[in-house]
Amino acid sequence: MNVNLVLLNDKGSHKTFALPNQVTVLGRRHDCDLRIPLPMVSRKHCQLTQNSDAMKLRDLSSRAGTFVNGKRVDTEKDVPIQAGDYIRIGPLTFVCQIDGNPAKIVPPPKAKKAAPKPAQAKRKPAKPAVPADELGEELDRELAEQSADELDEKLSDELDDLDVSDSFINLDDLDGDAEDLKDV
Repeated sequence: MNVNLVLLNDKGSHKTFALPNQVTVLGRRHDCDLRIPLPMVSRKHCQLTQNSDAMKLRDLSSRAGTFVNGKRVDTEKDVPIQAGDYIRIGPLTFVCQIDGNPAKIVPPPKAKKAAPKPAQAKRKPAKPAVPADELGEELDRELAEQSADELDEKLSDELDDLDVSDSFINLDDLDGDAEDLKDV
């Protein structure tokens, strides 16, 4: 089975990465097979496992979750992956290409926006999915200081620097992970 992850870009371009092993770990750490050094990606975010007849994805208890075709994957449960499935990790969307299928890579369909709900007399404040103190200072600072367009542009610039090495795929050499710095 020949498996590639095709990274989609908002500008319409994409980059293809062959999965280097039968088990490929994706995440922010230096020892991941596909390294994504973005603060919203967990150190070990998810893994893809392939054998001769099947492909499976498992979320490794990531904070932000892993999504297949727009649906969040249950933590620590294997989900079958088919050719053409969309895998979202943080802000990145990949298309799974198995044995050259799908031949044409297209972005996922846009989700329809739900109609606004009518105003209610008493609204409780929405609880954040993750407590703010756990999001990380760097992400909080970037979100506060930059507009969505600036963040999209920065991410696009970082993705332009994708690099494939012998044993793993580096998105770039930038990583502000404090735990990685402690090991130095």
